[in-house]
Parts: sequence; C-alpha cells; structure tokens
Amino acid sequence: MDVHVRYEGDDHPEKCTARKLARFEMAELHRSNRGTPYGVVLDPFAERALSPADRAVGDVLVALDVSWDTAEAEGVALAGEHRALPYLVAANPVNFGRPFRLTTVEAVAAALIILGDRAHAEELLSKFTWGETFLELNAEPLQRYADCEDSAEIVAVQGEYLDRGDDERAAE
Repeated sequence: MDVHVRYEGDDHPEKCTARKLARFEMAELHRSNRGTPYGVVLDPFAERALSPADRAVGDVLVALDVSWDTAEAEGVALAGEHRALPYLVAANPVNFGRPFRLTTVEAVAAALIILGDRAHAEELLSKFTWGETFLELNAEPLQRYADCEDSAEIVAVQGEYLDRGDDERAAE
C-alpha cells in the first residue's frame, strides 16, 4: 500500500515518526486536506474499526500526524474511508505501554498488518530502535485482528482485551 500522512508539523522534528518515514521515502507527507489522496484514513474518532475487509477500498493508507487538539476536525475533513485502529499498546519511548497512544509509524504498521501486509509494516518499523518491540508487545492482538473478516469481529476481539484490562485493574 502507498502510505500517505496528513501532516501538521507540530511535533518535535527529531521525534516525528512521519518525518522520518518521509526522509526514507517510505511515506508522503501532505500539508493540506485537499492534497491528501483518497484512501483508508486512520482516524482515532472513526465510527468503524479497521479490518481486513478494508483492503477493498484500494491501495492508499492515510495516517493523521496532527495535534490531538485538532485530530478530530482534521480527520473529519479528509476524504476517504475512515477507520479506527483497535486496542494496541505503544512501544515508543514517550508513551511506552500506554494503550491507544501510538506514533504515526506504529499506527501505520498496525494497519498494514491488519490489512495483510506484514512485510511492509516490518520494513517501516525497522527504522526505529523500538520498532521490533512494538511487534512483540502486540503480537497476539495483531495476529487476531488480521485473522478477522470484518469490523464487527475486530470490535469483538478488542472487547476481550479491554475486558482483560478491566479485570486486571479490579484485582489491584
């Protein structure tokens, strides 16, 4: 899949995973919504979960690399099929171990795996010292999500991980 990023540029340049992907010519950055191509848009506020069924949309994957303050508005303005990633845990140094707080490269890699392109995901993550850790931390859920057929199955599997987390917190 072609990887595109709606890029706002508000992150620290040395910590921005989208910029690093662009430097390696592994993603194309877009500064405007109109310039961003139509495809599967990774949108944390989307109503539907990303699933293997979304391969039918085409070969363009669009990630948001914008501030959390503007993410909802920016995501809504993008043309495409909006999908949210299911429960995954961050491996990046800033949010290590925190669910749903993925960097752009973690989100793109997870989406590629769910969409059946693990080799591409591994290639992207290889540029980051913690990339392999992301795959290790999320090995089971990523495989289970990739084995699902549609969004409803993804949400059911995600529910098991969320319930497990609730049970662990209750036991503490």
